[in-house]
Amino acid sequence: MSDSSALERFYSVIPAGGIGSRLWPLSRADAPKFLHDLTGAGKTLLRGTWDRLEPLNGDQRIMVVTGRAHRAAVEAQLPALADHNVVLESEPKDSTAAIGLAAAILEHREPGVIIGSFAADHVITDARGFRRAVVEAIAAADAGYIATIGISPTDPAIGFGYIHCGGRLDIAGAPSAFAVDTFVEKPNLDVARGYLAAGDYLWNGGMFISRADVLLKQLGEAEPELLEGLLELAADWDTTRRGATVDRVWPRLRKIAIDYTVAEPAAKAGRLAVIPGDFDWDDVGDFAAIGKLHSGGRVNNLAILGDNPRILSDASTGVVISHSKRLISLIGVEDIVVVDTPDALLVTTTANAQRVKSVVDALKLAGSGDVL
Repeated sequence: MSDSSALERFYSVIPAGGIGSRLWPLSRADAPKFLHDLTGAGKTLLRGTWDRLEPLNGDQRIMVVTGRAHRAAVEAQLPALADHNVVLESEPKDSTAAIGLAAAILEHREPGVIIGSFAADHVITDARGFRRAVVEAIAAADAGYIATIGISPTDPAIGFGYIHCGGRLDIAGAPSAFAVDTFVEKPNLDVARGYLAAGDYLWNGGMFISRADVLLKQLGEAEPELLEGLLELAADWDTTRRGATVDRVWPRLRKIAIDYTVAEPAAKAGRLAVIPGDFDWDDVGDFAAIGKLHSGGRVNNLAILGDNPRILSDASTGVVISHSKRLISLIGVEDIVVVDTPDALLVTTTANAQRVKSVVDALKLAGSGDVL
């Protein structure tokens, strides 16, 4: 099939879940990361994702999978989102269930559909470069591959997973495509420097593009019971039986990331293609990333965000986010992170920003759910 017909069959899926625990206390269960403006662009990360995808396939071919508690906020952010394209999870079950359910519903409605899954909380400013990579990934998906978009690394980042590229693939419409050799977990700095020097490693951007039936078949090889549940849900989704089926099936679905059920097994089987993306990308995974986004990479800056922040700074660098009326004064501190909210204060450094998740884990263990 031609690229144009494949693009006409394309449907975007935005999984909008997770609380972004490394961004606590800014990101909370009731106000997760994707509902915040972390770039200073005047719109939330979710809205930025929508605006990036809408030119590819129109506002009627974008599906959002989110928690029931976030429905009103999501619909307020995305007024053009069609009601039948809002998929609500009764409880979070990780990315396999979220993306798999979207694939199963869309395949049931429109056999042969090609879907692309794009996180709600990533930052990409080069919309044209993003579109080029997605169009190639759609061509690879149309040829029967599961495709992902890997980001060409600009520095030895330790906050991202990596994709090790194999040989170049011969796919019509996807001249940049490589086979995926392996996925690699977040490395330490020395290992990351080695990946950068090698030149055949890409950052894992967590984007997957595939024919829905191909993705579901791959998922079923790893998790047959999970696939069975998702197909059962999809068969009843657009009927009056949906509520009863969700109540019966959703609680017993296995909670597991799509990396383990689809991406890694597909790579081992030679079914996973990667398109290198030469566009800027950040998953805004911690407060150091926010500081970097706002400082243009310059280390001598203090990034300041928030609702009318009151900050006094003398010879200080890092990032300050203020959502309280308090005056915050910084004197001679370097690479500091201060996040001030009405009921919780976080103080750390950019070097320790990834460790914020451990605070959230400790608060859970302590039963302090009121601040999560």
